Amino acid sequence: MKSFLLAALILFGALFFASCKKDTITSADARLGISTDSLLFDTVFTTTGSVTQSFKILNDNDQKIVLSKIKLMGGPASAFKMNVNGTSATELNDIEISKNDSIYVFVTVTVDPNAANLPFIISDSILINYNGISRYVQLEAFGQNAVFIESSQIIGNVTFTNGLPYVILGGLQIMNTGSLTVNAGTKIYSHANAPILVDGKLICNGTKTQPVIFSGDRLDEPYKNFPGAWAGIYFRATSSDNVLRYTYIKNAFQAISVQRPSVNTNPKLFLQQCIIDNAFDAGIFGSNTSITAENTLISNCGRNVNLEYGGTYSFTHCTIAAYSNNYILHKKPAVSLSDANGINQTAALNAVFRNSIIYGDAGFTDTEIQTNKTGNNPFSVNVDHCLYRAVTDPLNVMFNVSIKNIDPLFDSIDNPRRYYDFRHTKNATAPGINKGIPTSLLKDLDDNNRNAGLPDLGSYERQ
Repeated sequence: MKSFLLAALILFGALFFASCKKDTITSADARLGISTDSLLFDTVFTTTGSVTQSFKILNDNDQKIVLSKIKLMGGPASAFKMNVNGTSATELNDIEISKNDSIYVFVTVTVDPNAANLPFIISDSILINYNGISRYVQLEAFGQNAVFIESSQIIGNVTFTNGLPYVILGGLQIMNTGSLTVNAGTKIYSHANAPILVDGKLICNGTKTQPVIFSGDRLDEPYKNFPGAWAGIYFRATSSDNVLRYTYIKNAFQAISVQRPSVNTNPKLFLQQCIIDNAFDAGIFGSNTSITAENTLISNCGRNVNLEYGGTYSFTHCTIAAYSNNYILHKKPAVSLSDANGINQTAALNAVFRNSIIYGDAGFTDTEIQTNKTGNNPFSVNVDHCLYRAVTDPLNVMFNVSIKNIDPLFDSIDNPRRYYDFRHTKNATAPGINKGIPTSLLKDLDDNNRNAGLPDLGSYERQ
């Protein structure tokens, strides 16, 4: 009798465990549905606020499934909080979902929109792991008070004012019938996938004390100094009469790209007392177009000034400086000029650099001005009263009373700390002092007076 009972219990146990095993999916082919792959908390916060959203995890199978892990990747330090079917945690393990059933995951974010140390976009993710498969739901929320603009087009006349900063998500296009005026002190921050496309007109009216600023929207460490953090500003075929005054453009892929000739006799883009810094590819890229730059600093870009397919260009009292640092190596000449484009089309080129400094550190490139003439069109490059670095002078360039291979003695060059002051040093007689010729420019980049006699070279006048 005892033997019979023992055999019966063993048989029952085997059947029970076999049944349990059959009722739980372990196959990698298990069908698991997630109602969304991302949550965007797009409420514009006006006070410290908390917003809750949710998504569903669906088991569409005829057997139950066990999720080995659901984890908020940012952990306890995250601005987001997670609740899975009533249980709050940053990580939960072995969560069962019955066959043809689902569970809810609730996500809450709490931010102080007035906290200046927050990024504009707060990001995190939730990991869902089952049967060796990892899937993620991305989380994004607005972290500071701002005017958020998503994939927008400007058709008429629009003005950005100096109040809350503007954050561009998905891109901003100024249509050929549109005009954007940006008032002094306005700050515009673009997300990584958000170029500013100008088919109409862009006017930036910054001042010395209240410049207009364009930058990426990640202001938290270490991202705030990364080059290529956003796409840049692209002036396209129909654009005209663009003017940027006291405008600082930082950390773009191509800070300024200008294409095709002007539709009138004015330069397609006029830069006055601007700073273009830390662009991954080009600070200024021009293709068969017209650009006038005055008292402008273009510093530490992959290619500071790259002009191709001809065009008309004027750089007066500009400093074009390139030094290697932890983010960008100075591997290419500070100024490149060509009459051709990538498909071997050529056009006439006329470029004048006057009272300017074109310089960078040695190591990867030995000449800061590079030319490429391939067509039969006029090719005129005039370097007039400039200081430049070159082991061998480039072809097809006329140099007039210029200083070659003399360190300009900038005030501060600290590559490891990425600290640069491109004013003339005050502790020695810098070679560019009083070496320019008089022009109509009476102020420098600091809005200080130029020397009434012979002005200094570069963007800054030593005081």
